[in-house]
Amino acid sequence: MDLPLVMLLPLLVVMAAGVYYIYNEVMQFMSKSLVRNKVVVITDAASAMGTECARLFHKGGARLILCGTSWDQLESLYDSLTNDADPRETFAPKLVILDFRDMSSMDDVLDEVLECYGCVDVLICNSSVKLKAPVQSVSLEQDRNIMDVNYFGPSTLAKGVLPTMISRRSGHIVLVNSIQGRLAVPFRSSYAASKHAAQAFFDCLRSEVEEYGIVVSTISHTFIKASKPLPAEGPGPEPNSLSAFLARQVTHGVHPSVLANEVMQTVNRKRKEVVVAHLVPRAALYLRALLPSLLFAVLGAGVKDSLLAKQI
Repeated sequence: MDLPLVMLLPLLVVMAAGVYYIYNEVMQFMSKSLVRNKVVVITDAASAMGTECARLFHKGGARLILCGTSWDQLESLYDSLTNDADPRETFAPKLVILDFRDMSSMDDVLDEVLECYGCVDVLICNSSVKLKAPVQSVSLEQDRNIMDVNYFGPSTLAKGVLPTMISRRSGHIVLVNSIQGRLAVPFRSSYAASKHAAQAFFDCLRSEVEEYGIVVSTISHTFIKASKPLPAEGPGPEPNSLSAFLARQVTHGVHPSVLANEVMQTVNRKRKEVVVAHLVPRAALYLRALLPSLLFAVLGAGVKDSLLAKQI
């Protein structure tokens, strides 16, 4: 006897939910097994996203090397990871002080990182510094600081681990970048420039090292959600303009845990390019490629509106 349609639909929904649940469980199990025993370096590990990444990879049995600018924050992260962990299933993380604002220390940092386990399987470049201000108010010193942290630091670190990856014919380098490495909005000139530079470097690197079995991935995301609302920054478009709406969407935050999961999946599936953004930022990326004049007009109009509002 055939089931009535009213009963069939709920049954199909339950079956689909069950298949989806089993799929997620299998993928989570595979995620842990794929990173087990891998040497994983995470920069800015004490940040919100870095902490979530460290938890995921630590649970998966990776041998972590956690880098950051503050020893106290790194020790606190170490304690939170090891207190409830099973020492038979996990490795105690190694801690390394790394500050991209001091580029002269990079040789020593690289030596310390490589001394931990003799090699690096996965390098996750997560460090970033932001600035929102009109172009004319940004000093050369600020420009250089942003370029050091967002571009020169990650590129130098990647160059430093490349020889061991090439000799072993394996490795994975992940750049956690920003959507502004592909789409720039007003009042973020230095930040967007540094992210564009990093995007270009790692795109070139991907092609150059593919023959050695090394994977290079870039993850372009909107801003990471803060636990507390950020204070107002400098001048910007007024909230009633189309440009302001676009800017809010581009900077609409993504939760650190969501981004960390994307990093884990990127490593497991060897994905080369990932965009973590909502519909409007994604559409703006296509608009930038297909109709750039329209996008520039929208952004320019928003800036003019904001300047006019301040004069009234």
